Amino acid sequence: MGHRGVWTSLLLVWITCATHTSMSALANQLRGLDQGGTAPGMRQPGEVRGTLTRAKRGWVWNQMFVLEEFSGPDPILVGRLHTDLDVGNKNLKYVLAGEGAGTIFAINERTGDIHAMKRLDREEKAEYTLTAQVINRDTNEPLEPPSEFIIKVQDINDNAPEFTNGPYHATVPEMSQVGTPVTKVTATDADDPVYGNSAKLVYSILEGQPYFSIDPNTAVIKIALQGMDREMREEYLVVIQAKDMGGHMGGLSGTTTVTITLTDVNDNPPKFSKSLYEFTIPEDLGIGQVGGKVKANDRDMGENAKSTYNVIGGDDKDVFEITTDSQTQEGILRLKKPLDFENKKSYTLRVEATNVNFDPQFSGSGPFKDTATVKVAVEDSDEPPVFTQPSYLVEVHENTGVNAVIEQVAAHDPDITGSLVRYFIDRHTDLERQFNINVDDGKITLAKPLDREMDMWHNITVTAMEVRNHSQISRAIVAIKVLDINDNAPEFAMEYETFLCENGKPGQALSNQNSETVSAVDKDDPKNGHFFIYSLVPEMSNNPNFTIKDNKDNSINVLAKHDTFRRQKQEMYYLPIVVSDNGSPPMSSTNTLTIRVCGCSKEGIVQSCNVEAYVLPIGLSMGALIAILACIILLLVIVVLFVTLRRHKNEPLIIKDDEDVRENIIRYDDEGGGEEDTEAFDIATLQNPDGINGFLPRKDIKPDLQFMPRQGQHSGPNGVDVDEFINVRLHEADNDPTAPPYDSIQIYGYEGRGSVASSLSSLETASSDSDQNFDYLREWGPHFRRLGELYSVGESDREP
Repeated sequence: MGHRGVWTSLLLVWITCATHTSMSALANQLRGLDQGGTAPGMRQPGEVRGTLTRAKRGWVWNQMFVLEEFSGPDPILVGRLHTDLDVGNKNLKYVLAGEGAGTIFAINERTGDIHAMKRLDREEKAEYTLTAQVINRDTNEPLEPPSEFIIKVQDINDNAPEFTNGPYHATVPEMSQVGTPVTKVTATDADDPVYGNSAKLVYSILEGQPYFSIDPNTAVIKIALQGMDREMREEYLVVIQAKDMGGHMGGLSGTTTVTITLTDVNDNPPKFSKSLYEFTIPEDLGIGQVGGKVKANDRDMGENAKSTYNVIGGDDKDVFEITTDSQTQEGILRLKKPLDFENKKSYTLRVEATNVNFDPQFSGSGPFKDTATVKVAVEDSDEPPVFTQPSYLVEVHENTGVNAVIEQVAAHDPDITGSLVRYFIDRHTDLERQFNINVDDGKITLAKPLDREMDMWHNITVTAMEVRNHSQISRAIVAIKVLDINDNAPEFAMEYETFLCENGKPGQALSNQNSETVSAVDKDDPKNGHFFIYSLVPEMSNNPNFTIKDNKDNSINVLAKHDTFRRQKQEMYYLPIVVSDNGSPPMSSTNTLTIRVCGCSKEGIVQSCNVEAYVLPIGLSMGALIAILACIILLLVIVVLFVTLRRHKNEPLIIKDDEDVRENIIRYDDEGGGEEDTEAFDIATLQNPDGINGFLPRKDIKPDLQFMPRQGQHSGPNGVDVDEFINVRLHEADNDPTAPPYDSIQIYGYEGRGSVASSLSSLETASSDSDQNFDYLREWGPHFRRLGELYSVGESDREP
């Protein structure tokens, strides 16, 4: 800032159409400028805080304003800069820098006038910061330091309100009270909220009255009508308007839609479509089967429409029950007890439908349930016969005679017509045909003798069938229990093998597999249990060697009478014992007890019961020697088999004469495998096929049995019938036990005479190689084409 210059004034010119600064305020600012003061918001270079004096400045101005969206024919004058150095000096030059300088804003370098060159939009940029400076026009040297100032774009109402989140969707329960909030909408205005009323919005409803209202300031939508019923109307479309300029005339506005849906509440009771339901049900309807359906309609929806059904009255209401179908909300009438047309032909029921979910706020509207009457008519059906009881229990002694009547069953036709009934036994339940039944009166008789010990129970099924309608059949179970009689004698519980120590003392008890006692069993089952009596046979009642002792528990001990038992003298003793029961009549049986004399230790433990034990080496028993011999024999068999297999493997399969050197070129007339078939053919056959007149041994197998060679047919020079020759050979092969059991090629040594195709062998042809022509092989078909090509190639190779 120049030190000589004294700042006098700065003329600021505002060109505005709608300025928010009053003329009096503008006059006060200019008055302050003339007195050297600073307008609010001005930058004060050189100011020292905390002092009351400050330096005089050459530049003094306030903020400048320019109206947005101004589109005049000429650039708009924003303001004018002037310095006290400008006293007619033409060497001064005003320079403008900063945001938009030179593009948006331009300054007259001589007068200091600032113009806006383009239309401005406050919503894009609200203010610009620029720097002004005075320089020497000739030298471009600054005469004063640069100073910063702001140009603000003044807002006009050029933006309408917008609902950025629309359209809206909202829900509110039906029957809500007036004033219940539904939802809130929000609109935005891009204009300056601090400038005038350009961004001050007021909300109103264009469509949707009188059902809804909106707060003009908060934009909260509320219920405006009492008793809005979803069942009458479920959805409403509300149009909301937002207007700026405080809602006054000339303001801009925007609209949005709000779709309001009334949600359901339980405000309607269930209602039967009719007060009387009538059903006809056949009397043979099964338990739990559906007899009919009723429906109570509810205008509500979802959980509020669910109802439950109950039978609340009527005659014999326990015969039926009613359940709710969760899918269709129907009441399903089902049968709980069997129907009988002959006893009761109709039923009258009282059915009630009640809402599952109850809303207490609607309790004053009345009971949320409804009732209806259900009449059920029972229809007569052809029912199957009915037995006097569902099952029968019969007790029969096992000695009951054949054809004796053991029980009588009875069934009748419950229908009014009353058909006759015939009785049968289901043979699937009586496979042995143990019983018979009279088809007319139902008497069950015994067809075969009973045996309780074989089958204690017999369960048979008896069927009753109507004579008039054979499809009507009923069944009853007859359980037959066979009662016991004393028809079985007691016998030993097992095959006892008793041991006696030869060094034992007199009175020692004989031991067996499990213990020292001998017991018996009886297949019969007396009511008071078994009681067995043991005794020796009368002819051996004074047995010199053994006696028996009764243990009073249906078991005995066998005792030795002396200590002179020796295995060398007698190894085995047989003791007959009579076992009797106390049945009526008593039954008895004679059982033989086998007693073996054994060698025992001092403690009485059995060690050996065989006489051979005395001649065996010490420490080896007979069982051990047998095991050793078995192992030796097994090893010998393995060695023999191994040697035999090795010899068989090394034996040559082809027997040939080492001195015979004619194997390279051999004349033969056998169409077998040729000289390469060394397994199934003997080379001697190829050497002299005409001389083969007998047995040809196979070299690929070794026959187990040797038989005399077969006398084969001789292919004489005059020729033999080929068919007869082959049949003879086949007969010989079929009856030859040395022939292999698998498919093989039999060597016949005879090719036949006069073959149309002749022999394929080149060794037997009478012509020379050069005279051979194999073109006929190609004429035989595709199977011989390759063979013809090979021979053709051979001929071409032999050509010079």
